[in-house]
Amino acid sequence: MTRITGLHHVSVLVRDTERALAFYHGVLGLPVVERPALAFPGAWLDIGRRQQIHLLELAGAGAADRSKHGGRDAHVALYVDDLDAVVALLDSAAIPFTLSRSGRRALFCRDPDGNAIELIAVS
Repeated sequence: MTRITGLHHVSVLVRDTERALAFYHGVLGLPVVERPALAFPGAWLDIGRRQQIHLLELAGAGAADRSKHGGRDAHVALYVDDLDAVVALLDSAAIPFTLSRSGRRALFCRDPDGNAIELIAVS
C-alpha cells in the first residue's frame, strides 16, 4: 500500500495576483519561486521544506459572508518562528486578526481575497 509522505502545495484562489503577492510576499515574506507559463495568471511561493502555496487567479474568487474568526472556515495553517513578530507585521499593515480559541499560540487572519490563514508558533 502506498503512503502519503508529505504536502507539496496548497492552492489558494485570488482575484488579483499582484494584490495577493503584496500580502503573501510583502507582509508574510514568502519568497516567490519559478512558475511555468500557464494559461492563467498566478504565482508560486516557497514555504520551506519543499512545500509551496500556489496562488491561482480567478475572476470572482474570494470569500463573502465568512466568519470573522478564520478557525471556523477552510484555511491554510503555517508554522512561524516568532508569533509576536507576525502580530507586529499584521498590526503595521492594518490587517485584522483573531487569536486561536484553542489556547495554542496561534492566530487567524485573512488574505486580501478573504481566504483564512492560520499562523502557529513553533513550539
